[in-house]
Formats: sequence, C-alpha cells, structure tokens
Amino acid sequence: MEYLKSVLGIRVVYGNDEIIGVPNYIHARYRLQEVSLDGKKAVFVYPKTELDAIDVIKKHLKRIQAATDDASAVLVLDHLTYRQKKYLLRDHIPFVVDGKQIYLPFMAVYLQQRADAENTEITEILPSAQLLFLYYVYHGCGELLTSDAVDALFFTATSISRASRQLEAFGLVKTERRGVQKVIYSEKKPQELFEAAKSYLVNPIKRTIYVPKTEIREKLLMSGYSALSEYSMLNPPAIECYAAKSITAWEKNASGKLQNSEDQCAVELWRYDPEKLSNGESVDRLSLALALREDTGERIEEAVEEMLANVWREIDGKRN
Repeated sequence: MEYLKSVLGIRVVYGNDEIIGVPNYIHARYRLQEVSLDGKKAVFVYPKTELDAIDVIKKHLKRIQAATDDASAVLVLDHLTYRQKKYLLRDHIPFVVDGKQIYLPFMAVYLQQRADAENTEITEILPSAQLLFLYYVYHGCGELLTSDAVDALFFTATSISRASRQLEAFGLVKTERRGVQKVIYSEKKPQELFEAAKSYLVNPIKRTIYVPKTEIREKLLMSGYSALSEYSMLNPPAIECYAAKSITAWEKNASGKLQNSEDQCAVELWRYDPEKLSNGESVDRLSLALALREDTGERIEEAVEEMLANVWREIDGKRN
C-alpha cells in the first residue's frame, strides 16, 4: 500500500491471498491478503459490503487471526464515519483508510486526517425505535402506517412518532405524510435493511440473573440457547433461559452468577417487552440473533444463520 510507505515509510510486502482455514462466510464478506509490514506479519481485510456491527467485526477478525497464526488483522477501508472510527478505536481494531487515516496499534501507529462527515448526531437507538424497526422488517418493509404500528406494538402515537423520527435520522427508513396518516417506507428488502441497520441495533438484553426454577411461576418466553434450539438443529442447553420485561419479582432470591445448574435457570432482563414481537413460546428470531451475535462459537453461529435464513424465506414468501 503506497499510502503507508509514503506517509510513514512502512514497507509493505504482499503474500498469500488464498488463506486456508477461514470459514466460507468470512470469505463471502471480505477479501483477505497476507502482508508483511516492516517484517511484522499481518492480514489486510477488505470488506466486500458495508461494515457489520462492531461486535460482529471483532468475531470475524478473531477467526481470521486464528487461521493465520495470530497475524494482526487490519481493516482496509475506502471511507470511515466518525461513529465507526470511534468504535474501532475503542476496541483497538487496526484499520487503514487510504489517504486519510492509519491505526495500527500493534505497531504503535495512529495517524489521523479526518473521518467522513455524518449528517446527524447519532445517539443510541431507543428501545421503541428498535422494536418499531424489527416490526417493520417482519412486516416485509414496503409501506407501513404508523397507526398500524401503534395498534400492533401497544405504544402511544407519540412514542411511535419519536421512534420513526430516530430511524429516519439514522437513514434506515423514510417517512411521509398522507393526510392525517404518517407512512414509513424503504426501498430495501428486509434482509438488506436488517444488514444495513446492524451498527445501530443493540443487544436487547440488559442483564441476566440466575433464579431458582421453583420461583418461576409464570409463563415466560424462552430465550438464549433454549430459544435457538427451537429455531434450529441446535441441541437444547443444560441451563434453561428465559426473557422478561422485569426481573423485580426474583431479584431477592437470584444470583448474578450461576451457582447450581440443576436448580437454577437464567432469566434475562430485556430493554423492551419481548412478547411484543413473539408469536410463539420463544422470543422473536431477529431479537435473538442480536442477543447472540457476540457469541463466537461456531455451532451457535451456524444455528443463528440457519434461523435467519428461515426468517428471510418466510418474509419473502409473504411479500410474493
């Protein structure tokens, strides 16, 4: 890369571009190139699509490093927003934006010129906005009346209006007034829109506690690996896991860590009511995928991909 040499004098020697041992889904997302940077072994990682969420990128880079004897994985990008740069720096992920920025912590190098501007100040997504977004994706995208979302999600019109404004500020949807009605719409297909939104969507789980099984006297939705085993070929876990909108009833008898796998189960406190998107005995599949996206286990990743493939197939079937 001429930019590294001209600015910092770093000599780049290119090596193998056929890296063995990397899963196919990694090759589908990135082009990989082994390099030597002044004698230090590294891998240039060129994204083929928009960047995934930061926790997903971290998992992918760990997989690449594991397949290359822990060579430093360096993202090579055409552009980088301020928000993306902030997260990459926070998690010490090496990157190079040609002609603009260089961050190679394994070489103690950080050179910055500028990040690409963003049109709006981005804050963390509201729980109501994430719920509305996921409902919209399940709806099949297209056009959605906010009044229909109010009825389906049991929110006030004010809450839905605020949520839709935030989604529009993020550039995920557009809105339009049609008389007294407000319409949310997007030209993207559901899977495409969900992928584009990953950097904004958050893990729905705020906290997990471990509760004696005898204390669970109400019907709760399955979550975690318990739910994933219902949606895929994954075997049920030894520890049952449930989701709840409140954990107040169990906190006195709960522990922050698992103490007895035979007597306790896990109960997750969710940022939004998990029942609002569920249509069965488990939490909804898109929320579950967001909750599990930091899991680096290969079996879990495969099960999540299987689950999501079924989601997109079902949604597309309704659209046709």
